[in-house]
Amino acid sequence: MSGHGFHVHGPHDHELEHAASGGHGNHGGHGDAPETPAGGMSMTSKIAVCTAVIATVGAIFSYMGGATQANAGIYKNNAAIKKTEASNQWNYFQSKSTKQALAEFARDTANDDRKQGWQDKVARYELEKTEIQTTAKKLEAEANRWDAQSEEQMHQHHRWAQATTVLQVSIALAAIALLTKKKWLERAMFGVAVAGLAVGALAAFHI
Repeated sequence: MSGHGFHVHGPHDHELEHAASGGHGNHGGHGDAPETPAGGMSMTSKIAVCTAVIATVGAIFSYMGGATQANAGIYKNNAAIKKTEASNQWNYFQSKSTKQALAEFARDTANDDRKQGWQDKVARYELEKTEIQTTAKKLEAEANRWDAQSEEQMHQHHRWAQATTVLQVSIALAAIALLTKKKWLERAMFGVAVAGLAVGALAAFHI
């Protein structure tokens, strides 16, 4: 306070007023707080929102990857079951072939009055072999279809896994961009995220 009744502000007075007002009284609009673009979000807010979206999409991709892997295992198991059933049928076929061969031998060495009986058995075994062979081939075809579906699901699983990994890299870049405030890292984050979405689209379309 001067002798003429007016107050002279010193530097410390300005600092006290600045602290009392919560740090909003900067001089001429040139304070130390980071500026936010007019009508938009700051870099930090933008990256935070994008990271949340990427993490959500990544979680969906991860779920799809797990589901397709489980399906591949189920289909492969179904194929194994059908292969076992087909193998059993071929063993049965071989057994009938052996019986048919024995019946043919008995027919050829039997008396004339018994030849017809053995011939009937030979014909019956031949008919049974045809039916067994048809069943075995049908089971093999089913096994091949299950194998093909399993391979397709595994391929799709790999695509989902690749997409999830790329999105995780994007999230890591986002964290580094937040710490370093580098614009090129922010752009790299968006680029990698787009690549992850593209790989996810390939998985969705079974490509």
